[in-house]
Amino acid sequence: MKRLISIGTWIVFGLAVLAPVAAHAQAWPARTVRIVVPFPAGSALDLLARMVAPRMQEAYGQPVVVENRVGANGMIGTEVVAHSPPDGYLIQVGTSGTHVTSIFLNKNVPYDPVKDFTPITAAVEPATCVVVNPSLAVQSIRELIDYAKRNPGKLSYGTSGIGSVFHLAGELFNQTAGVELVHVPYKGVAPAMTDVVAGQILVNFTSVADAMTHSKAGKVRMLAVLEPKRYPGLPEVPTVTETLSAFQKPATWFGFLGPAGLPQPILARLNGEIVKAITAADARAKLEGMGLNVIGNTPEQFSALIRSGIEQYGRIVKSAGIKPE
Repeated sequence: MKRLISIGTWIVFGLAVLAPVAAHAQAWPARTVRIVVPFPAGSALDLLARMVAPRMQEAYGQPVVVENRVGANGMIGTEVVAHSPPDGYLIQVGTSGTHVTSIFLNKNVPYDPVKDFTPITAAVEPATCVVVNPSLAVQSIRELIDYAKRNPGKLSYGTSGIGSVFHLAGELFNQTAGVELVHVPYKGVAPAMTDVVAGQILVNFTSVADAMTHSKAGKVRMLAVLEPKRYPGLPEVPTVTETLSAFQKPATWFGFLGPAGLPQPILARLNGEIVKAITAADARAKLEGMGLNVIGNTPEQFSALIRSGIEQYGRIVKSAGIKPE
């Protein structure tokens, strides 16, 4: 009898503890939900947030606003979210840069990308590619490799900067293909693209979104995309892996995250509405037109993606000899 009473007491206690959580989740959201974008207005990350926000607002019946908290390569806005209450009223759109590469490129990152956040969903994957100036007499990845092997150390490739996903992709390409393309870092995607168009450099690892217009205009030649599969918007462009089966592009993503400890019921609602928003036919078409592959995975899958990305980047950064600043 005492054991039954004891069990009953624990059940009542458990229900009493869980009741406020359930009630809070049912009442959420009772006020404005804010989405922090740690990069400027007009960036691809910002456009993603502003595409999702009105769809969330319609579903929740509460305002959903986007706030740009810019600075320190995305770390300022990301830190704000890391140190916020886990109540679902402040979330962010982060990137593999803010949550993976930052810890390898910066000595003092003001947050832990794993311990300080609750992954909600990896929304999209920015498609990446390798382009060349049309004056370079190569029409394919195989021809680029052959040219580089005939001219070791004489061919340079540009990227948006040291430690960027494009830099790491270039280093992986060198390792996998057994070539010596020399890295030329720029301060951003645009300056690198400007120089490859002008012929100051002949090869550029960059985003599909930034290369597409120049490629269609004949100002650069897109040799391949770096994705595992051909990009839906450019089905005629092959993948690097069709030539180099061992090549594996560093994981890149734009994803939604909240502070650590986000209650499961609120997490489920956020994940459900965000995934619904980005996988709608019109949204998917718009995102793919921006050079973004739609993912929309579960919190568990996103968490695993972050952890595996940290492991992968750690290996690449070490082999490339990149040091934090």
